[in-house]
Amino acid sequence: MKNGIGNYSIGDAFEDFILIKEASRGVTSNGKPFLTLILRDATGEIEAKLWDTNKEDEEIFVPEQIVKLTGEINQFRGKAQLKITSIRPAQSTDGVQVSDFVAKAPVAKEVLMEKLTETIFEMKNPYMQRIVRAFIKKYQEALLTYPAASKNHHEYVSGLAHHIVSMLALAKELHKLYPELNKDLLYAGIILHDLGKLKELSGVVTTSYTIEGKLLGHIPMMVEEIGHIAKELQIEGEEVLILQHLVLSHHGKAEWGSPKPPLVREAELLHLIDLIDAKMNMLNRSLDKVKPGEFTERMFAMDNRAFYKPLFEEN
Repeated sequence: MKNGIGNYSIGDAFEDFILIKEASRGVTSNGKPFLTLILRDATGEIEAKLWDTNKEDEEIFVPEQIVKLTGEINQFRGKAQLKITSIRPAQSTDGVQVSDFVAKAPVAKEVLMEKLTETIFEMKNPYMQRIVRAFIKKYQEALLTYPAASKNHHEYVSGLAHHIVSMLALAKELHKLYPELNKDLLYAGIILHDLGKLKELSGVVTTSYTIEGKLLGHIPMMVEEIGHIAKELQIEGEEVLILQHLVLSHHGKAEWGSPKPPLVREAELLHLIDLIDAKMNMLNRSLDKVKPGEFTERMFAMDNRAFYKPLFEEN
């Protein structure tokens, strides 16, 4: 038996416990109901179809339910799919719990918090430092727990903090190359840019979008909250406005979700650093699942490209 769904290949038999991440009802062309299940563990996720279901099945096989499943890994439209042979809900005597099936950041929470604290201490601008401190104090527990997204990149426990700390590491190296950058502004923008996701996303295990997330989105919510926090701290001035702009523009384009394009040098760099870290996270995790000489699955978030893993290794 292999350790984790992410380590299985096409044609492998599967028999293990796994967590239901999503469950949606469908109807075949001849009117028979079925469930589409997105199954996950700490190594990855896979789609499966449960055919000829009934009302009881729909009530049992729901998100956050652990199931014991047997089946086979097949391929459908270029992606792995689990063909179910048998399935049952996990029982208390099975000795499994939801936390066993949730991927976690490769860096401990304590280390992530230490890196954030170090960066705040480096900041010289008192207004930006105070604003960032206030947000970290308010959201520390959630920040160190939440994923950065519901899918695609850093979609694991502590993923948001891991994303921010990785971006800060990139920013610090780029500041060495471009010392004219306002590093306080860039660091503050990086730390704050995605904190609105703490309201946009529902949580860690079966991450979905909240009503506020669907209707407003993390960018407008965070821009508004920066204004509220600045007012509470009695901070006025251009720093507040520019920080709001960095958050507002960090997706780069209107079609990517930013109401304004970057119009400040540090805003442009924040957008590019965000792209680099998100894309490298997706690529590294996808390439880890294939052998040299193979292609990854097509990745929708990477323009539906499949990436090749070269046979030669780095010396």
